[in-house]
Amino acid sequence: MDRIEIKVVNDSNNPLPEYETFEAAGMDVRAWLPDGPVTLKPLERALIPTGLRIQLPSGYECQIRPRSGLALRHGISIVNTPGTVDADFRGDIGIILINLGSEDFTVNSGDRICQMVIKQYSHVKWEPVRKLDETKRGEGAFGHTGEN
Repeated sequence: MDRIEIKVVNDSNNPLPEYETFEAAGMDVRAWLPDGPVTLKPLERALIPTGLRIQLPSGYECQIRPRSGLALRHGISIVNTPGTVDADFRGDIGIILINLGSEDFTVNSGDRICQMVIKQYSHVKWEPVRKLDETKRGEGAFGHTGEN
């Protein structure tokens, strides 16, 4: 596993994102709500600030993903999952939470609301062609391999 250093400004009073276990791919990120808790009604969404600003190396992105426990127990997810923080963005990382559950859900400052995964990426140089190489799958799409 690679390790990279990333500059971070933490405007909140929360700890920096951290891995809960050694083999974890995602770091838990906490809400920063200096004006008080935010309650999401069912099907409501809100932009939740984190107080974090980062400087990623060129060629890296920060992916924001839901926390599985919040999704399972409360139906809390992220609208644009996975969200992407680009290497040239320097603003506060905001998380667009949505309540897909059937009950109100309150987010408090300091709550772990999402996971952050740092990934390397490539830029594409398109090569226009008239025909693609053949494969066994071909143009088979949704459900083409069966139901079980």
